[in-house]
Parts: sequence; C-alpha cells; structure tokens
Amino acid sequence: MPRKYQADPSKGYFQVEWPLFGELSRALALKVARAYDPEIVVGVATAGVIPGAVIAAILDRDFRSILISRRAEHQPVRQTPAVLGAAPQEVGGRRVLVVDETCDSGDTMRLAVAAIVNAGAREVRTAVSFRTGPYEPDFHGLETESVIVLPWDREILVDGELVPNPKYER
Repeated sequence: MPRKYQADPSKGYFQVEWPLFGELSRALALKVARAYDPEIVVGVATAGVIPGAVIAAILDRDFRSILISRRAEHQPVRQTPAVLGAAPQEVGGRRVLVVDETCDSGDTMRLAVAAIVNAGAREVRTAVSFRTGPYEPDFHGLETESVIVLPWDREILVDGELVPNPKYER
C-alpha cells in the first residue's frame, strides 16, 4: 500500500521565514548554476511555483509550471499524486530544471519529470528547497526530517481573516 502523504509532527516543525527562504533560493540557484545550465525552469504547482519562479529569476531563465496535486475532490488528500495539467510545451528540445518546495518519497517529482520528458525535454534535472525523505533530487537546499512550514503556507484566509493554517496544529 502506498504511503499516505502526511507530515509527521513528531519530527518537529521547521518554520521558514521569508529571509531564510530567500537565502535558500539564492543558494540553490548558485548550486544549479555551477553544475547545470537549464534553458527553462518548471515549478511544480502549487508550492513549487514560488521557489521555481525565484530560481528562474536568479538564473535569468524562462519559467513555467506544471500542476501535480495530492488534493482530490471530496477528499482532503490523495494516496498518490496525479498530474492535473499538461507539461508546458516550451520544454520540448530544451534542458529543464524541475523545482518543488519539498521532496520526500519522490512520487510528485517522478511524475513531473516523466511528464516533462514525455513533452520532449532534451535533459531534465531536479531541485528542491527541502529534502525531507529518501528521494535524492539533483539539487537541494537543506535536508531535514522536520515538517516544513513555509511562509506563504503558515496562515490561510477564513471569512476574510488570516488564521493559522490548521494542517500545522500540534
């Protein structure tokens, strides 16, 4: 049976503030630039879009996104992720960097890479801000087993008010 994606609060919470996110993105972009020259950066929507766009801006490369989600209609979480949109056509024949915010089992990243390869990419490498499990992306910013709480995910809007995101309640 596939492992259900769910953060493990027993390993603690890693609260990422905006300045740290910025420095991690900068460091990750430098790691990529030293070892790989992507022609286009593709962020895995939804949370991978933000670091992907920042890394693309630092590298001065085009940015696109691909929608892969564990959310399902009438279910809070899917057992396995699913590609919900086509890979960007601009990846055809190009060197591509696929970016996500975290990577644990690699299920989402494998789907993204497969979709990008099937769309005709010449070469694909992967990068994540946080490696949290056994999957080894080509590049990562930090490695931790803690639950990552991203600055844009810490609070959600409910009835017009920002409130703490209930998925990080202890």
